[in-house]
Parts: sequence; structure tokens; C-alpha cells
Amino acid sequence: MFVSSSLKHSVTSSKTAIAALFIIASLGTVSCSNQSNETKAEGSETTSSESTTSDKLQTKFVTLATGGASGPYNIIGTALTEAYNATYGVNSKTQTTGASVENMNLINQGKVEMAFAMSDVVNDAVKGQNNFSAPITKIQQIAALYPNYVQIVTSKKSGIKNFEDLKGKRIAVGAQNSGVEVNARNLLKGFGISYDDVKVDYLGYAEAADALKSGKLDAAFLTSGLPNSSLMELEQGFDLQLVSIDPAKVAEIAKNETYFTAKEIPAGTYGNETAIPTAAIMNAFVVSSDLSEDDVYKLTKTFFESLDKLKTAHQAAAGISIETAQQGLVAPIHPGAKKYYDEQNSSK
Repeated sequence: MFVSSSLKHSVTSSKTAIAALFIIASLGTVSCSNQSNETKAEGSETTSSESTTSDKLQTKFVTLATGGASGPYNIIGTALTEAYNATYGVNSKTQTTGASVENMNLINQGKVEMAFAMSDVVNDAVKGQNNFSAPITKIQQIAALYPNYVQIVTSKKSGIKNFEDLKGKRIAVGAQNSGVEVNARNLLKGFGISYDDVKVDYLGYAEAADALKSGKLDAAFLTSGLPNSSLMELEQGFDLQLVSIDPAKVAEIAKNETYFTAKEIPAGTYGNETAIPTAAIMNAFVVSSDLSEDDVYKLTKTFFESLDKLKTAHQAAAGISIETAQQGLVAPIHPGAKKYYDEQNSSK
């Protein structure tokens, strides 16, 4: 078939034009695709940036060692771990224990990440004395909490009114190696009374209250925040009487055992008409040094932001405040907690 040269030229020009259009369209598609990918990349960077500043923890577990199931440690700790779960989506829970001494050993063994404990036991753990054969270097502190009041309870018919009257009596001093037992032993020692001078039973809060009710004990140490739920239950149908400790004697003992301070159990706490002078020890919130600075910063932040929730769980938490949290620290402060305090101070 004959095709004119002009027609050939026209066809060739059309093909060239179509090819050019195809190339332009392709370049446009590539350009759009690149722009889309760049947008996605930028979006990914934003998401990544948001992720690094969002409430995520490096650790997947936050186990908080507390104490007996009915004690303030466990009640407050349960509310706190619920806050950690809600905020960070980690596996956070409390572990009921024999309290302070056991809690220090659990941190040292890497079995828990955080713990509540009495300052006297933390002091011993850091120094490697009494119940600890060597210093525990993994313990760092987040905060000083609320005071634990030495609540020595007896019956009105026992004739026991003052600490000195405990000599020769059968007394519960808390679970063995608990913070209660440690401060009971130290107070007895301060009054010149050894375990040889009394009949000792190692009983926790609920068990001690039951033993008092059944007449198997003369007195019991239930050192905790106020009020103690076991004592509140005991108050019902029992002629409960609190044993007083002379403030001057507490001050004398505190020269060596510096974590002791003289305080009063307010009138009406357990039906007592007047305030009862006693000794108190600050509680400590401690953490394993294995946790990162960023994690502990976030955990500290959430702890203070959850104070209203903790106070609702147990009124002992009313004694916790950011203003007093760094007073009376007995272990090195964790860098993450220090970062949080520094941040709060700079914003004032």
C-alpha cells in the first residue's frame, strides 16, 4: 500500500507527541509518588517523634513489692500499679510480701522493679548492716513517703500504759525481719529491753489483732500509716488501748537511730480521747538502679500525678507531698527521679 510522505510525517509526529505526553505523565506520577512518599516519611517521622515523647516505657514489667494484703503499702500500691497500667500499658502489679527486709532482697535479686519499705530497713540495706551482710547497691530512692506510726496496742485491763511496761510481757513484733520487727527491736533496745526480756511472737497485722482479741497476747506492734485497718476492726468490741512512748526518750534514741522522730497518734484515731505520743519512721519508695533514667522519670511523674487516687485508696497517702518527698532520703536518689524534681523546681 502506498503511503504519502506527508502522512508518514504526520503519523510519526503523532507517535512522538503521544510518547512525550506519556513521559510527562510518568514524570508527574513519579513526582506525585515522591511527594506522597515524602509526606508519608514526614508523617512517619512525626509519629516516631510522638512515640518517643508519648507514655511508653522501655521496661515491660513494673512489679511493686509491698507488704501484707491488708496493710497500707498494698492498698496504696494497688492503686499506683493500676495507674501505671492505665498510663503505660505495661504489666504492672503489686507483690504481697513480708514487707521491708524481703522487699530489699527482692530488688537486689532482680525479682521486682520497685518497693515500699521503712526507712530504717532501707538504711540498713544501703549500709549492709543488721539483716544485711553486705550493702545492696542496686537500691535507689524515688521519694520519702508518709510517716509510719509505731502503734503499740494492748487492752485496758492489761495494765500496760507506757513502753516500759512491756518488759516481761508477751508481745507481737510483726512478721520476722519486717520493718515492724526491725523498729520494734530497735525501740526495745533503746529502752534497755532485749528479746530475752519479753516473749516474742512474729505476727503480721491481722494475726496480731486476732491474737489480742483471743487473749493470746499482752500487746502488739502494728507500725504503719494511720489508720491501720486491722486496728480499726479490732476497735470494734475490744477494749483497745494504745501504749505511749515518751517523746524525750524517742529523741534520745534518734541520736543513734536517726530515722526515728517523735509524733502523736491524733485523738479519735481509734476511739482514743487524747493524742498518744509515739515514735514514727518515714516510709521510702525505692526502685532498682537497673531501670533507665527515662523510665523512672515517667514513673515518678505518674506517681505524683496520681496522689489524689492514692489518697482515695488509703488516707495514709495524705502524708505524701512533692514538697517533702526529698526530705529524709536514706538511699541515693535515682537520676530519673532527680530529673523530675529538677524540672518541677525550674517551673516554679
